Order: sequence, then structure tokens, then C-alpha cells
Amino acid sequence: MTLQMDGSLLPSASVTHQRFARDVFAGLGAPQKTLSPKWLYDRAGSLLFDSICELPEYYVTRAELSIVQRRRREIAAAWGARVRMVEPGAGSGTKTRLFLGELGALRCSSYVPMDIAREHLAQTTSRMRAELPWLRIVPVCADFTAELPLPPSDEDSCNVIYFPGSTIGNLDPPDAEHLLLRFGVAAGPRGVVVLGVDMKKEPATIHAAYNDASGVTAAFNKNVLVRMNRELEGDIDVDAFDHYAFYEPTIGRIEMHLVSRKRQTISVAGRKFSFVEGESIRTECSYKYDLVTVERLAHKAGLSLVNAWLDEQRRVAVVELRPV
Repeated sequence: MTLQMDGSLLPSASVTHQRFARDVFAGLGAPQKTLSPKWLYDRAGSLLFDSICELPEYYVTRAELSIVQRRRREIAAAWGARVRMVEPGAGSGTKTRLFLGELGALRCSSYVPMDIAREHLAQTTSRMRAELPWLRIVPVCADFTAELPLPPSDEDSCNVIYFPGSTIGNLDPPDAEHLLLRFGVAAGPRGVVVLGVDMKKEPATIHAAYNDASGVTAAFNKNVLVRMNRELEGDIDVDAFDHYAFYEPTIGRIEMHLVSRKRQTISVAGRKFSFVEGESIRTECSYKYDLVTVERLAHKAGLSLVNAWLDEQRRVAVVELRPV
């Protein structure tokens, strides 16, 4: 990790490549082949996810955006006179712009967008600097699930760790607890952790959100195979895998898979991995919550659930957590 002239923190491309290769080897070598969802988000994957957020079936972004649009003043009121917003997994920062506009130059000391997709992060940073010229933006290209490197801040600022989009659901409960613990440490004793949470609801609504009629989610899922071919010298026939996603209501999670259509052997960075017909790579799990579960998870991470705001249909919540 190196500090740039503008204060941004960037890892070397070789470090990212090594981590990607290591995770692919470990994941494809496991009895249930898996890939971490973080590797879905290269430049192309990030753009595809932006398209997913606009799909009629994908309610999550619209529901959470409606909460922020209606309640941002109330949500931000308790953050204090000076705020530094830190956004792990920043993506396009759509909802964050509303909070930054609400805070304004007098209250917002800086904004720290953090994302694993370097090119997408650079584009988001450039666009936000043009839209909000008064704002000090310090981008950090990092895998927030492995590290949370933060540049120095104004000691008088309240650290707001903003984690929208229900991304917390992509982590198994022990990993989610560990991440919230690190968020709490990064926020500090006077800080705040603000999460977007996808709530439990009828399975058909959740299932449709991950199986859109236009096939954008399928393209997003299969893009990780394209990335492996490009970055790890793979020889994968992308069309030999199908997108498959299903909701398991007993444990409250979506699973997203890439299913092999035939018996085949693929090569990635010189290593070979065999598949039988119907064998899958699990690329994402997405847990759905209720407020009792959120409160229990927060408590284990040393945080207290202080406030919760839900959209009118109670599909999504924005919750405020503070260190106990």
C-alpha cells in the first residue's frame, strides 16, 4: 500500500493479482468450489452491477435510496458538527452524494471512498470531484474485507463508516461480525457505523432480484470467468457455465452459482481444475436480516443498534450502530 500525492492509498497491481490468484486456487480446489464475491467487481463487473441496480426486479437500491432521500437530514443530524465519511465498497456513490450534499462544506471534513476496483474508483472520484468541488476526497483502493487503511483525519471529525447496498449480507455471520468489529474500531468511540440491510421478505421477490429477465445478473456472475481468462491466463469456455441463483428461506440467504454444463477441465494460471456436469462454483451468498438479527450481530461486534429507518414496504433498512 503506497500513499499518493493526493493522499490516496493504492496497492500495487501485482499485489491484487497475487491475491486474486491465491483465492482462485484455494476456492476452486475446495470440495464445494467457491469464489469470493469481491472478485466479481473488476471494472466490467462494477458497471454491470450499476446496471443491476436499475433493473425493475432489483428492489434493493431503489428502496434504500428512497430512505436516504426522505430521511437523510434526520439520519445525519446526530453525526456531529464535523464529519469524515468513509465508504468501504464505494461503487458509484449514488446514495452517498445525498448525504454529502446534506452535510455540505461546513460539516464534511472529507470523504474516503474505498473500493477494490481501481478504475471504477478513479472514475467515481473524478465525477464526484467535478460535482462537489468543495469536497476533499481521498480515495483508497483496497479490499476492505482484508484491510481498512485510513489516511490521517481531523481529530475533531466524527468518523461515519457508511456501508450501504446490503453488502453486509455477502458475508457469513462470523465474517460479518468480524467486519463490523473492524468498522467499530475504525469509527472510534465517537463514531458511527451506518449500514444498508436487505430485510427478510417473501422468497419470490428475493428470487426475482437475482434472476432478472434481461440476464444482466447472469452476465455479472459470468464476468468473473472472463476476468480469470484475462488476468490469470485462463482457458475457460464461459458459455460452458450457467448462472444459477436460489433463495434458501430456512437460513435466509440467496446463493449464486456458476454451474458447469458438462464434464470439463479448465486451466487457470497453469493449474487445472476438473468439473463434472452440474458441478458449481458458488460465487456469492447474500443473507437477509430482520432487526432482531441485526441487533444481535451488532452486539457481538461491540456495537449498539441506535436507530433504524425502513422503506414504506419494509423491504430494506438503514441502521445506525454506535460503539457500546
